Amino acid sequence: MKDYAPDRIRNVALIGHGSSGKTSLAAAWLFNFGSTSRLTKVEKGNTVTDYEPEEIERKISINSAACFFEVKEHKIHCLDTPGYSNFLWDTRATLRAVDGALVVVCGVAGVEVGTEKVWEMLEEFSLPRLIVVNKMDRENANFKRALDSIRQFFGRQAVPLQIPLGEEKNFSGVVDLLRMKAYLFEKDESGRFKETEIPPALQEEAAKKREELVEMIAENDEKLMEKYLEKGELSAEDVQRGLRKAVLNLQLYPVCVCSALENIGTQPLAEAVIDLLSSPVDRGETKAKIRETEGVVKPLTEEPFAALVFKTISDPYTGRISLLRVFSGRINPDAVVTNTSQDTDEKLSGLFFLQGKEQIPAGQVKAGDIVATAKLKATSTGDTLCAKGSEIEFPRIMFPEPSISFAIEPKTRADEDRISQATHRITDEDPTVRIERDAETGQLLISGNGQLHVEIITDRLKKRYNVDVLLKPPKIAYKETIRGRSDVQGKYKRQTGGRGQYGDVKIKMEPLARGSDFEFEDKIFGGAIPKNFIPSIEKGIQEARKKGILAGYPTIDFKVTLYDGSYHEVDSSDIAFKIAASMAFKKGMKEARPTLLEPIMTVEVYTPEAYMGDIMGNLNGRRGKLQGMEQKANLRIIKALVPMAEMLDFEPTLTSITGGRGSFLMEFSHYEEVPAQIQQKIIAEAIKDGRIKPEEE
Repeated sequence: MKDYAPDRIRNVALIGHGSSGKTSLAAAWLFNFGSTSRLTKVEKGNTVTDYEPEEIERKISINSAACFFEVKEHKIHCLDTPGYSNFLWDTRATLRAVDGALVVVCGVAGVEVGTEKVWEMLEEFSLPRLIVVNKMDRENANFKRALDSIRQFFGRQAVPLQIPLGEEKNFSGVVDLLRMKAYLFEKDESGRFKETEIPPALQEEAAKKREELVEMIAENDEKLMEKYLEKGELSAEDVQRGLRKAVLNLQLYPVCVCSALENIGTQPLAEAVIDLLSSPVDRGETKAKIRETEGVVKPLTEEPFAALVFKTISDPYTGRISLLRVFSGRINPDAVVTNTSQDTDEKLSGLFFLQGKEQIPAGQVKAGDIVATAKLKATSTGDTLCAKGSEIEFPRIMFPEPSISFAIEPKTRADEDRISQATHRITDEDPTVRIERDAETGQLLISGNGQLHVEIITDRLKKRYNVDVLLKPPKIAYKETIRGRSDVQGKYKRQTGGRGQYGDVKIKMEPLARGSDFEFEDKIFGGAIPKNFIPSIEKGIQEARKKGILAGYPTIDFKVTLYDGSYHEVDSSDIAFKIAASMAFKKGMKEARPTLLEPIMTVEVYTPEAYMGDIMGNLNGRRGKLQGMEQKANLRIIKALVPMAEMLDFEPTLTSITGGRGSFLMEFSHYEEVPAQIQQKIIAEAIKDGRIKPEEE
C-alpha cells in the first residue's frame, strides 16, 4: 500500500441515529473506490463493517468498525459507528480517534434522538463535521423538511452545500452549489455519473442557495466580507478556502445529500471529506501528560511515537486485537513500546489495517494512521502506547456505568465451566459490561447499558464462546431489620449418653440507624460465660443474620448486647454457644418487630420537554419520589428516588413514552422500609422459592 503523509490522511467517523444509513454509506464508498468488487448490502448481511453474527441477524451496527479506501491521492480511514443508544459508548470512544465526522440524517425522519446524542459528543470533542441527508430515494423523503429539522436543532450554521435532483423515486443526483454543476447518476447502483448543467427548474433555487452559502462563508471571515461587500461576489478559490476554514473552525456545517443504498451522490461526499474536513495536521496538537506534566503531542513523524488504544476486539482466531490511533511519530511492526497507563512494556507482533474483519498487513505506520495490532498482554481500551522513555499518556476514555442488570444461569455444567473465560473476553472487549456474582443473592449478574445490550451479550456468549445461558430478572437484594427492642434467651442443651452440649445466652436487641449494619457488645460480668466462648457467640449471630426470619434476607442495622448466660464445666463448647446464639437471634428478631428493607435508586431521566409529564407520572406510579428537574441543551433532566424493584422494566417503558428519545442513569442510594402490602408478597415468594419454611414466617 502507498505511504501517505499525515496531511494526505483523513480519519472520519460516520455517526447518526440507528438505521440512518451509515453502514450503507461505508459500503458505497468501498465499492466506488475499489476496495470491494460489488456494492454490499445490510439486508443481505454481506457488508464489510457489519460482520458480527448479531449485527447480520439484527441488521444494525453494534460495534464500531474500521475500513479504509484511497481516493484522489488521499487515504480515508472510515469508522462506521453504532447509532442506537445502548451502544453509543463505542461511538464516543471512536470519536477520540478521528479528526472529523459525517453526521448521517434520514431524509424521511430528519433529526432523531441518536442524532442529538452524537452531536453532543461532537461538541464535547470540538470535531469538524459535515451533515448528510441520506435516503433521499425513500418514499416521503423531503430535503426541505429534513433541513428544517437540522437547523432547528443545530442552528443556521447548517448550510446546504448541495441540493437534490428530485426526491423519492425521482432522486437522480445532486447539484453542487460550489461549482454550480449537476451530477446526474445512473439508476443501476454502479455509482457512475456525468457532470451536467443545472436543470432550468432548479436554477433559481440553486442560485439562491449558493448566495446564502457565500454570504455565510463571508460572515465568518472579515477579509472575505470586505471583498464580498466590495465586489458582490467571491472567486471560486475564495469560496472554497473560506468554506474549509469555517468548517475547521466549527463555524459552518455543510449539508450534503445522497442515497447510499442506491449509490447516488456518494462520490462527491468522499471528495467533500478530503476538501473540507481536517487532516491530522489540521487538527494539530493533542493534549497529554508527558512525564507527569501537562503537555501536548504534535502530529509529526519526527516526534516520539504515541498512540491511543480506542477499541479492543476479541477475535476467535487472532485473540485480542487492539485498535490504535497514532498521534505522533512512527513505529515498526516488531517494535517494543511502553504502555504508560499500565506501566509495562509490550512487544508488537505485527501491525495491520482493518477492512472490517479482514487484516491487511502494514509496514511502518506513522502519525495520523489508524492501525491494529494483536495479542498485547496487558493493554486494554483507553491505554496509551508510546516509545520507550518518552512517558506520554493521553487522557483515559470514560465509559458509562451499566444502567440495568439481569441474572444469568448456565444451562449445563459444561456451560458453567466455560463461562469464566468467556466473560473475561467479553468484558475485555466491552468495558461497559459487568459480569459478577452477587455475594448476597448468589446470582451471577450481567449488567449493561440496556436490555438490548444485555441480550446481545448473551447471544455472543452462545455463538462465539459456546456458552448457553438463561437470562432472568435479577433478584432484588432486600434486607431485614428490626423496628423494636427485645430481651431473649437462647439455650441449647443436648445429652447423648457421653459428653453433652450446653450453651446458654441472654441478649438484648435494638435497632440502629440506617447504614450502621451490625454491632455486638459484650457485657458479661462475673464469669457467667467464660471469655473464650464470647467469640463463638458473636460468630453464631453473624452467621444467623445472613438469613433473616421474614424472607431469608440478610439482617442489618441492629445491635446485640450479650449481658448474661450460663455454662457447664464439661458440656459447654464453642459449637454449643454458637447454636445458642443463633437460637437467641431468631427469637429476638421475632419479638423486635422485624421488617423488610429495599434498595432505593437515584434515577436521572433525560427527555425532551414534551414527555416530562408522562415520565413523572410513570415514576410516581413506580413509588418514585421526585427530587427536582434541570435543563441541559434541548433536554430536561428529571431526578427521582425510586425502589430498584420498580425499575426493572423501566427502559422499554421510557423508550415507548419518548419514541426512543429518552435515556436514564441509575445508581444505588440507600435502603428504605418496604410498604406492608408489598412485604406480604415478598414473604409469600420467599416461601414459594424455598428461601424460608412456612413456620419460619
